[in-house]
Amino acid sequence: MSAHQIDKAFRPEVLTRLLLVLIVVVAPQLPQLPLWLIGISLAFGVWCYLIAQQRLKPPGIWLRILLSALLLFAVHARYSTLLGRDAGAALLFAMLALKLIEIKEARDIYIVVFLGYFLIIVSFLFTQSLWMAGYMLGAAVLLSAVLIDLNGTRVTAGTAHIRLAAAMLLRAAPLALLLFVLFPRIAGPLWGLPEDAYGGMSGLSDEMAPGQISQLSQSDAVAFRAAFDGPIPPPEQRYWRGPVLWDTDGKSWRRGHIESAVREPPTLTKAGNAVSYTVTLEPDNQRWLFALDLIGSAAATAKITPDFLLLAPEPLRERLRYTATSYPDGTASRLDAFERQRALQLPVNGNARARALARSWRGRYRNDAAVVQQALAMFRNEPFIYTLRPPRINEDFVDTFLFQTRKGFCEHYAASFTFLMRAAGIPARVVTGYQGGELNTVGNYLVVRQLDAHAWAEVWLAGRGWTRVDPTAAVAPERIELGIVNGPQQLGDAVRFDVPRAAWLGALWRETRYGLDALNNKWNQWVLSYGPQRQAELLGWLGRGGIAWQSVAALLLAALGGILTWIVVQLLKRQRRPHDPAVLAYQRLCRKLARRGLDRPAHEGPGAFAARIAAQRPDLAGQAQAIIKLYIALRYGTYRSPEALDQLRRAVRRFHP
Repeated sequence: MSAHQIDKAFRPEVLTRLLLVLIVVVAPQLPQLPLWLIGISLAFGVWCYLIAQQRLKPPGIWLRILLSALLLFAVHARYSTLLGRDAGAALLFAMLALKLIEIKEARDIYIVVFLGYFLIIVSFLFTQSLWMAGYMLGAAVLLSAVLIDLNGTRVTAGTAHIRLAAAMLLRAAPLALLLFVLFPRIAGPLWGLPEDAYGGMSGLSDEMAPGQISQLSQSDAVAFRAAFDGPIPPPEQRYWRGPVLWDTDGKSWRRGHIESAVREPPTLTKAGNAVSYTVTLEPDNQRWLFALDLIGSAAATAKITPDFLLLAPEPLRERLRYTATSYPDGTASRLDAFERQRALQLPVNGNARARALARSWRGRYRNDAAVVQQALAMFRNEPFIYTLRPPRINEDFVDTFLFQTRKGFCEHYAASFTFLMRAAGIPARVVTGYQGGELNTVGNYLVVRQLDAHAWAEVWLAGRGWTRVDPTAAVAPERIELGIVNGPQQLGDAVRFDVPRAAWLGALWRETRYGLDALNNKWNQWVLSYGPQRQAELLGWLGRGGIAWQSVAALLLAALGGILTWIVVQLLKRQRRPHDPAVLAYQRLCRKLARRGLDRPAHEGPGAFAARIAAQRPDLAGQAQAIIKLYIALRYGTYRSPEALDQLRRAVRRFHP
């Protein structure tokens, strides 16, 4: 390690830039890190800077060992492990902070910079959005600028290093793009993410408890996007079917495990026009895929259960794109004995008033459809309130909701309605999923968010089969046409709906939001979801449809060979071509003299050439020797200044032999 490199490592401006760049790198991860670790790392950064300023001494070996052990123990105590995404990111962050206080030479700064590159990769374990990719690309440019600064031979402005780092990454972009597009894709990841990487995923579960869907509906996160091959169905047909819930204890509802290989497949009576569409589903760590009610066919990797749930083989842990065909006017036209038994199941005790009300309807109406209409009329005419923040109910959930609080979200109405139907002897079940979706006019697709989560009921009516009944629509019919406003609400307040506004500012904001979402959707489709299917589509669009992965690999190797050959040729050319601006100016001088019969052989040095000029052309000696003397000082001297170089260039330009 040379003295120059050691001095360079401890130049205050280099360390200052490094510390500032590290703040930029770790900023996206700060919300996931404990406050105590952030505070310790900040203290270590200040300690590092003071060491470089020679205001504090670096810690000894035993103190560093002690600090490492304490941080290791603290991370383990916080996460109960040292493995996984969250614990691993915190441990890497802690090791980076520890490395700061033992910087002694340039090699240590190299290690810190490369740890920064690793932290950039770790950030993508938390989010892979387009905006995060752009941010981390900028962070990589800044880290590379620190490396350039560390290896520079003279003091240069920081912006010059940043420009050079950006230019280097830009030149590498074509090769990176080529590798991304042509590298053979395989189905599934090469390795799995840690289990805790899926802990923050949100979505519908196979259980429904009071308040569960209303809590999910307060998130505006995207659940999935749907692009249709033809006209988009009207709002009243946008029921996206998810888990079907059969078992209840009077308060909570569960899906159970009713599908079996020995049971018959679902029976769909098709009616109306088929609707074909493509869904891009965000990962939620669940197996169910969402499709318009009722689904007729879907991707071969998924199966349709007897209750028309589209089920994937494994929990969805990465973004999935699939096609499906549905029949919104179709009906599920089979109810076997097993399903009838489950569709009438109720707990033995509890909710006596609701049971009595259902029996009274049953005694008054022999027609099941009339009982359904009587229940809907109760919801429509009685003072029920549709609210995101219903009061808590502990005992006899259905009785308390129907006859006391009368404030609830969709799960309250679907659950109580289904309970009433079963108590009246009508087979019924709860269906959860999403209802609606916002049309993105820029990309011409529907955006379905978590706030569109919904629950409704299905009842079995003779001659009609399973029939969808949405009791929420009886209380708040606006729910079908309009989206929910996501914002703070008081306990029991009625839901506010998103009524479109015609103001130009609102329209501008809406179009801007749609444009950004369309751009993000393209990123999801062509980058994050770029797998075997997408690669085949792209190569097909390029005229190479049906190509095998072996051919793709051969094409990739040929392209890489061509690029590497071009790089080698360029390097060889650059080796033969001088880059020193003083040499270029001197060569221009020699060309001017050669036109006057003063050719300079390759072996002749500048001093000997100046002496020969004086002997052969005394009239040019004074001006030529002055230029050559300045060139020798710049080319072979110990000090070079930009002013002297400019003086040489001007002298050569003005020299006219």
